[in-house]
Amino acid sequence: MSDHDTPRAGQAWDADAYAHHAGFVAERGADIFAALAPRPGEAILDLGCGDGVLSARIAAAGATVTGLEPDPSMAAAARGRGLDVLEQDARAPFGTSAYDAVFSNAALHWIRDPQPVLANAFAALRPGGRLVAEQGGFGNVAAIRLALGAALEAAGAGPAAEPWDFPTPAVQAARLERAGFRVLRIALVPRPTPLPTGWAGWLATFGAPFLGGLDAATADRVIADCARRLAVLTDETGTAQADYVRLRFEAVRG
Repeated sequence: MSDHDTPRAGQAWDADAYAHHAGFVAERGADIFAALAPRPGEAILDLGCGDGVLSARIAAAGATVTGLEPDPSMAAAARGRGLDVLEQDARAPFGTSAYDAVFSNAALHWIRDPQPVLANAFAALRPGGRLVAEQGGFGNVAAIRLALGAALEAAGAGPAAEPWDFPTPAVQAARLERAGFRVLRIALVPRPTPLPTGWAGWLATFGAPFLGGLDAATADRVIADCARRLAVLTDETGTAQADYVRLRFEAVRG
């Protein structure tokens, strides 16, 4: 799939399916939400707000929240929570000196060319404004990616193009500085993550870039083979544990 053909949100989403299989994304956002520490009266943009679960928490703290979400299903779910949503690609400008903070959880890694997004975030912030974000970092879901690649090869499906951007702290810090930010802190955080609907649920939710071009029978065979290869990451309770590694960072516009 070429960059031109790639959906603006990395893949097409279904808000109901996402809530069922991946509600943990917002639940596990507590640490980055605490780092944001939203204050009453602040204007905050939630970049890649998804279905708006974390955005609503920011609003409940007294901030004025605007979501940015390119996927129509997710944007509609966020609006259903009473949120204002810019339904657009983050690579297009989204404001000039309009926000006290830009927040993002689990969205930036879906953007393979993040430099324009960081430049847009810098432009959208008021002087002294902050960018607080968490995304997949170097090594994120490495075991899943290896197992999925092997399962695709075994099925004769061939390799898929890499859909994600999982940078090291050094790479992301350099990007932020190039955009004009001063980096306050940035670090990789290993975070094994239990999957409520198992490997099949995770792959059904996040695996479209790898599985979307396959017929249903081949996709089912690849998913089953991938789950078999990942049995080593199933704990003593039978719960699948995804090998997440998150990149958390805070930066300010001077």
